[in-house]
Amino acid sequence: MRATRADVDLAAATISPLVRRTPTLRTAIESVDGPRDVVFKLEYLQLGGCFKVRGSLWATLHARAEGTLTDAGVLVASGGNAAIGAAWAARIAGVPCTVVIPETAPEVKVQTLRTLGAQVHLVGLRYQDAADAAVELAATTGALPLHAYDLPDIVAGAGTIGLEVTEDIPGPLTTVVCVGGGGLIAGLAATLRPGDRLVGAEPLGASCLHQARAAGSPVPVELESVAADSLGATRVGDICWETAAQHPGVDSVLVTDDQLIAARRMLWDSHRILVEHGTAAAVAAVTTGAVRPEPDSTLCIVLCGANTGSDL
Repeated sequence: MRATRADVDLAAATISPLVRRTPTLRTAIESVDGPRDVVFKLEYLQLGGCFKVRGSLWATLHARAEGTLTDAGVLVASGGNAAIGAAWAARIAGVPCTVVIPETAPEVKVQTLRTLGAQVHLVGLRYQDAADAAVELAATTGALPLHAYDLPDIVAGAGTIGLEVTEDIPGPLTTVVCVGGGGLIAGLAATLRPGDRLVGAEPLGASCLHQARAAGSPVPVELESVAADSLGATRVGDICWETAAQHPGVDSVLVTDDQLIAARRMLWDSHRILVEHGTAAAVAAVTTGAVRPEPDSTLCIVLCGANTGSDL
């Protein structure tokens, strides 16, 4: 259950021609220490407004190559973004997509799914409710289950972001990324080079990675954060735990909801970039000084999703 660089390279060879190679932006943002030079990885410009299509597409095409993709297509349980990624992947692969999503998911994400042609089932109030229902549905339909974050191909696809970042930005790097169930940070951890550092940022009220590290193993967590719609995992994924949580180059920090809300507003005011609250946790880690650049290291923030309303 550990993701490797070879896994990520294999994914990149297949999906790179089919997804967007998102750009980077060198800029500065205000922090408690004054202006801070950063590089944004603009992954919110990806198909579907989020990084999730990378993993879903690789999992779908890999299953087709191995003969395990049926006419029932793919099925995913998600708070929204993984479902959007799966719907885009299904569209590219030319197969049906079924999604099971909590009733609390933002309307903007639900409408996006329906526009993409996905069959949407609204079940329960939290991600786990949808995940339990999806297991039963996959068993009856024969659709390929695409876990939102704890599937080897999903993690490897997400890791292709790390390959692009290291190609575009001379190392060493300190890369900051928000964490939900941990698929993205696990994929990025698989691409770390000597001297690179990776920091996972989580809201205090949605911090399954941070709590797992404190406990010494994955533990169930309660959710109480404005960012729970996108960082709503109640337990860190096994692949994240094996690949990233215990990696010597990976750190974990917490921010409050007030801090990530302020960071989200700052990003809009200063750059006219509007991201999800979950994504803003990575920005808040820098603006609050929880993450500071290492000497001779470039500070990179992955802006991984922007499926959000316009309210600030």
